[in-house]
Amino acid sequence: MKNKKILHKIIKGIYNYFLFFMLVAFLVTCTNMLFISVLSDTLNIKLTGNNLGTAARLTFINVIFLSALITGLDYIRRKITVERITKRITEAAKQVVKGDFSVRLTHVNNLSDENFNEIIDCFNKMAEELGSVETLRTDFIANVSHEMKTPLSVIQNYGVLLQTPDLSDKKRMEYAKGVTEGSRRLASMMTNILKLNRLENQQIYPESTEFNLSEQICECLLQFESVWEKEEIEIEADIADDVIVKADAELLGLVWNNLFSNAFKFTDKGGTVSVSLFKKENQAIIKVKDTGCGMTKEVGEHIFEKFYQGDTSHSTSGNGLGLALVKKVIDILQGEIGVESILGQGSTFTIKINCAEMEV
Repeated sequence: MKNKKILHKIIKGIYNYFLFFMLVAFLVTCTNMLFISVLSDTLNIKLTGNNLGTAARLTFINVIFLSALITGLDYIRRKITVERITKRITEAAKQVVKGDFSVRLTHVNNLSDENFNEIIDCFNKMAEELGSVETLRTDFIANVSHEMKTPLSVIQNYGVLLQTPDLSDKKRMEYAKGVTEGSRRLASMMTNILKLNRLENQQIYPESTEFNLSEQICECLLQFESVWEKEEIEIEADIADDVIVKADAELLGLVWNNLFSNAFKFTDKGGTVSVSLFKKENQAIIKVKDTGCGMTKEVGEHIFEKFYQGDTSHSTSGNGLGLALVKKVIDILQGEIGVESILGQGSTFTIKINCAEMEV
C-alpha cells in the first residue's frame, strides 16, 4: 500500500513537470521568437544557422530549468496550502470514525483556498451534530434500561411470591395483579418507544381528515370515568360544540389520552381536573388543567424531553415518554403546545390546532 502511494506521487510529479514543461516551452519559444525578430530588424542583424542553433540549445536548457523550478515551487505550494490542510481534515475524520466527536478544526490562513474554511465549518457542524446524537442515544439507552428495571423487578418478585406453597387465594390474586400491572407498564413503555421512534424517523405520515374535535375530546375523557370516580376527582368540562379541525385523528387521540392520563395521575384524591375547548379566530384552543402537585419553572423547561420525570414520587406509574410523544405529535401537526404551572397548585397544558377552513 505504501509503495503504491510512493509510485502514485512519482507519476503525479512527472505528470505535473510535463505540463509545466509544455507551458514554459510554449511561452519561452513565443517570447524568444518575438524578441529575436524585433532585435534583428532593429539592429539589421542577419542570423546564421550556428547562432540559431546555439540560441535554441540555450533556450531548451532554460526551459528545462524553469520547468523544474516551477514544478518544485508548485509542489511546495501544494504541500503548504493543500496537502497539509487535507491531512488535518483526514486525521480529524479518522477520529470521528473512531467515535471521538469532540474533535474540531480551526480555520486555515489566508494563503490557502477559502473553500477549505467552508469545508472545515461543515466538518465542525457535522461533528457537533454527531456528538449530540451520540449523547441522546447513550442517554436513551441508559434511561430505557433504568425504566425497564422497575417493572421487570416487580414481575420477578411477584412471580417468586406466587410460587410460595399454601398461598391463600387473596394473596395469589394480589400477586397476580402485581405481575399484570408490571407487564402492562412494560408493554406501555415499549409501545410508546416504538411510536416515538417512528415519529422521529418520519415513518408515520399524518393523514389529515376533517373531524369533530369536540366529540373526540369528550370520548377520550369518558374513557377515564372509572379513574375519576375511584379517586373522587371532580371534572369541569367546558367544551364548545362542533369544533371542526383537519388533522390526523389517531395521532390527536394519543395527545388527549396522554394529557388526561397525566392530569389524573398527578391530581390527588378529591382534586379537580378541568378540560376546555373553544375556537378563537381560525384556531381550536384546548386547555387541560389539574390541581395536582405542579412543578417548578426549571422542571417545566424539560417536561417534554424523553424519560424526563419532574415528580419522582409518581414515577412508578409512568415512564417519561408520554409528554415527549405529545410534543412530537403536535409539532408534526404544526400546532403549538405550552405549559403553565405553579408548584403545589397544579398545571395547565394549552394546545392550539388550526381549524378546518370553511367552504364558502
